[in-house]
Amino acid sequence: MPRNPQILLDNRPQGEATVDNFRLTEADTPALAPGQVLVRHHYLSLDPYMRGRMNDSKSYAAPQPLGQVMQGGTVGVVEESRHPRFQPGDSVVGMGGWQTYSVVDGDAPGMLRKVDTAHVPLSYYLGAVGMPGVTAWYGLDQIIAPKEGDTLVVSAATGAVGSAFAALARARKCRVVGIAGGPEKCAYAVKELGFDHCIDYRAHPDVKSMAGALKAACPDGIDGYFENVGGYILDAVLLRMNAFGRIALCGMIAGYDGQPLPMANPALILINRLKVQGFIVSEHMGMWPKALAELSDLVQLGKLRPRESVAQGLAAAPEAFLGMLKGKNFGKQLVKLV
Repeated sequence: MPRNPQILLDNRPQGEATVDNFRLTEADTPALAPGQVLVRHHYLSLDPYMRGRMNDSKSYAAPQPLGQVMQGGTVGVVEESRHPRFQPGDSVVGMGGWQTYSVVDGDAPGMLRKVDTAHVPLSYYLGAVGMPGVTAWYGLDQIIAPKEGDTLVVSAATGAVGSAFAALARARKCRVVGIAGGPEKCAYAVKELGFDHCIDYRAHPDVKSMAGALKAACPDGIDGYFENVGGYILDAVLLRMNAFGRIALCGMIAGYDGQPLPMANPALILINRLKVQGFIVSEHMGMWPKALAELSDLVQLGKLRPRESVAQGLAAAPEAFLGMLKGKNFGKQLVKLV
């Protein structure tokens, strides 16, 4: 069995995460037991939620254990199998973590599934046709539940979730406005992803300025908002929400370093009778097949063309991860391992 390069969480961040929180090591790959599968990872997914799990604090999921492989999504190819449902050469998506190989129990629920790469590129199963895409679908379809003609807004608009949200919203004939960092990302959001408008948060760094930009971009107010960031952007959006608006709260990346995120005017939730619902997409596995089918169709029709930022090699994962948290990536952040 091959030697297996791995990245572990070595220690917990004190405030902002750094590369010193991680440790690159190498381990033996155990021989397969009956029912197990050896997967060679081709791509590793880097996602904002991983930062929250690095903290030893109360959250919706258990903290990432110290001294163990960083957890995360992977796509790859089966190299060896002692499970009848998987054969060498099968393309698979799973939760293999920050390592080159994983040994997986083929019967473990949600740990490994075969994917078709004839019409959808393998890497897309970590983004547009994977967890981020399903996250966008669930927040839009099940929480915001838009009507044709509604005005929808999404933060982190050019990331994996935001780009899928735009395609899904357009399929429902909604007006969709993004919030992203920098003129290049905003131009890409409009020209390539199909947003009707995109606001550069770097040009609007406070509540008053952002609220003004939202008023100009959404003259009829905001009916639905998909939240990935929190902080002052949420405060500004609340000022522009229409009565009975819906907010799908998916991420609070502004607070992942541990600082509190107070709301400036929570009374607006009551005044406008808003629905504000946080959700974790892994708690709704029954909805995944429907979501993945629509997302796959959008990709094949050319209506969802996500962009990817790809770091090369496992050792590059920590720097790429920290860069993503600061918005340095353009589109879905991946690490290529082969």
